[in-house]
Amino acid sequence: MPDHSDRADESRAPSAAPMQPPARLFSHRGFAVFLTARTLSSFSSQVQAVAVGWQIYMLTHSASALGWVGLAQFLPMFCFTLVAGHVADHFDRRFITATCQMLEACGAFIMAIGSFGGWLTPGMIYGMVALFGTARAFEMPSQQTFLPALVPPALFARAAALSSSLFQVASIMGPSVGGLLYGVGAGICYGVCMVGFGLASLATLGMRLEAPTRVRRPMTLETVLGGLHFIRAHPEMMGAISLDLFAVLLGGATAMLPLYADSILHAGPTGLGILRMAPALGALLVALIFARWPLKRRAGEAMFAAVAVFGVATIVFGLSRSLVVSVVALAVLGGADVISVVVRGALVQLRTPDEMRGRVSAVNMLFIGSSNQLGEFESGMLASLIGPVEAVVLGGVGTIAVTLLWMRLFPGLRRLDRLDDIRPAG
Repeated sequence: MPDHSDRADESRAPSAAPMQPPARLFSHRGFAVFLTARTLSSFSSQVQAVAVGWQIYMLTHSASALGWVGLAQFLPMFCFTLVAGHVADHFDRRFITATCQMLEACGAFIMAIGSFGGWLTPGMIYGMVALFGTARAFEMPSQQTFLPALVPPALFARAAALSSSLFQVASIMGPSVGGLLYGVGAGICYGVCMVGFGLASLATLGMRLEAPTRVRRPMTLETVLGGLHFIRAHPEMMGAISLDLFAVLLGGATAMLPLYADSILHAGPTGLGILRMAPALGALLVALIFARWPLKRRAGEAMFAAVAVFGVATIVFGLSRSLVVSVVALAVLGGADVISVVVRGALVQLRTPDEMRGRVSAVNMLFIGSSNQLGEFESGMLASLIGPVEAVVLGGVGTIAVTLLWMRLFPGLRRLDRLDDIRPAG
């Protein structure tokens, strides 16, 4: 999530430079509406994640059941994301995103009614999670293309950092609100999600988005896989995306948070909300730092260092028996992850031509979905076999090992320097 903005002005008036970009950002039509829609959607997703995780665990008291939640989200994303990328490059991206958000609102409404009525079973929850996964598969490739279309490249870094900051605010508020509301009832949580997704959909429809006219092509295997071919042709992009995939896949400590909150830390649903909030708190701090002082140099080295720190923090969390230590470890984990997100976001969004952004974003989201949802499944299954502590610690060690291996496999990514020099590939 990076870029440059009038470096000449910065050199002449360094004290004033940090205060100028926000004004320039909000002068671009649709940017504020985009932030509103994305924040509401993210907040609702976080509340839903807390409610689903705690509800499943209370119904089953099973680590593997938590893993199945991740698989239920991942399978629809795996099946539809590449198709969704093609759709995003050939149809109205705003309408696609708004429709998916409204579908999520309807799903949250059904889960609210089911929770109030007491007839929501684990199987039904998995089915609704799969519905959410399908909606997200089509929503995210389209939504991720908005920012480069709303702000010029010179302001992309600060726009992305601000967007990430608000995302982290939503990620902080969502788990804490979700944990508190779950104490009242799961139906209340899902009701809040319904309202949030509905408002996000209306905001997205109200966004004024200017984009070049794109030539529609029939859906073929070649066009669907176009994003994957593009990424394979650019090793630094492949390295950044795959590093995130394997690091988070192995270091999926957050999948075990309900179990840790209940059985290891004995913190209850409120403690679960605090634990879920901690990574976002660390991420918010780093995102705010990047919003004021964007990453200027040695971006590749910073990314690898951050992923290694992510692995170390995962190990500390796995071994911790203190709520305070666990919260600090998760905060460090979240802060380190932002650095990876910044570098990857710059490469994916700025290196890709507009006519390819939907499909490339789809591949990126497929990798992210694999690392998050499939990582939850892997962590849950491994925890059921060798124990939750051993699974988390082993994942952290694996993350560090992958980091060292990727530094050798992708030397170009390691040598990546200035993010604001990235331009669309020809």
